[in-house]
Amino acid sequence: MTVFLNGQIVPEEQAAISVFDRGFLYGDGLFATMRVFNGRVFRWGQHWERLQRGADFLGIKIPFSREALGKSAMELIERNRMPDALLRLTLSRGVGVRGYSAKGAERPVVVMSLHAAQAIDLANRPRWKLATSSVRVPADDLIALHKTCNKLPQIMARMEAEAQGADEALLLNTDGEVAEAASSNLFWCEGGAVCTTPLATGILAGVTRAVVIELCRTLEMPVREKRIKPDELRKADGVFLTMSSLGIVEIASLDGRTLARSANTEKIRQAYEQTLLKECTTR
Repeated sequence: MTVFLNGQIVPEEQAAISVFDRGFLYGDGLFATMRVFNGRVFRWGQHWERLQRGADFLGIKIPFSREALGKSAMELIERNRMPDALLRLTLSRGVGVRGYSAKGAERPVVVMSLHAAQAIDLANRPRWKLATSSVRVPADDLIALHKTCNKLPQIMARMEAEAQGADEALLLNTDGEVAEAASSNLFWCEGGAVCTTPLATGILAGVTRAVVIELCRTLEMPVREKRIKPDELRKADGVFLTMSSLGIVEIASLDGRTLARSANTEKIRQAYEQTLLKECTTR
């Protein structure tokens, strides 16, 4: 396996960064996970735009252009012969002075690596069990909008959910509202509309979330951003998650309670997969 490290594609055994790198020491950086299908990166432009917004927010200068990194990503896919994979891009502030001050950290580090995409059985699609976590995320958190390298709340929530035999954790915010899942955004079907939590509840601005909102409008399904409490979510007509790695994942149960199923979930999933196929077909 080869990886991209600051402008060079090298064997993974030779890809090394300093033990004083701020991404390693403090989670001072950003990352993105992108779906690679048919040798193409799905929605590279949207992932780049979110990365750039995050870099601007943190005050990190990305040392490569969108076009240069996109070209290197394609080269990495070709060299590793992985046309169906997940692409992980990590941006760290780099090495600076000791402590929390960002002084001296003027050489950011960029890493890209490929990982096998999870195989999906089309005849037996995954339906996940969701468990509400005791971990709370801050409402109206500006940092949550960006995919930073510090994901301890999400890690703790996922560990808690897995200990209960669930596949994923549901995160509430400090106002007691539903926010998102540990590694995904949340949608639910309600009275013919497709709903999702607003960014101000303390959630990540997910790229797949944005794609689904776009698809709902194309399908002429009413789509709304609204706040919801856990008890209300249990009464929804259907619940699903969105993530770059798996696309659309239907939720079968929440805290051991079986949830209703909506035909709209399957319609959206089919539209998403058709979009993935269309946009990642070599022209």
